[in-house]
Amino acid sequence: MPRYAAFLRGVMPTNCKMPALKAAFEAAGFANVKTVLGSGNVVFDARSTSVAALEQKAEAAMHEHLGQAFLTIVRPIEALQQLLASDPYKKFAVAPQAKRIVTFLRDEPKAKLTLPIESDGARILAMKGREIFSAYLPTPKGPVFMSLIQKTFGKEVTTRTWDTIAKVVRAQK
Repeated sequence: MPRYAAFLRGVMPTNCKMPALKAAFEAAGFANVKTVLGSGNVVFDARSTSVAALEQKAEAAMHEHLGQAFLTIVRPIEALQQLLASDPYKKFAVAPQAKRIVTFLRDEPKAKLTLPIESDGARILAMKGREIFSAYLPTPKGPVFMSLIQKTFGKEVTTRTWDTIAKVVRAQK
């Protein structure tokens, strides 16, 4: 059975407990479910179907079992492994202390963008399919990259650090 990762928007330990999230995914019929960190990352096995169908199934199960649904973006683990191996940041001069961020889009972007896009030290560097690669240096203004991402792509997105994606891929085993 194929292995997938679900990235949920807006999940944190104060609004969703990971054991309850795991149980909701199991109730949806997903197998070998694991949560990773406390920020809405779930790895699971599912019969081969469309990613959109998996997203809908997960959101329906969360709504039924948690009383709320979080925007869910699913990617095959194999695609995440390829993403990590490709290291889209290596061709950019990203400072060692910069945070590397991947934004997952639910749908293909509609607008054609000229990259990089920069604002307050945050840079959208590259786009590959439905993944956006950004970097930012932490500032007293907080995570300014989120404003840039939302302004550019809207709210049907969720964002993870490069390190979190690596942890999700490692946890799938």
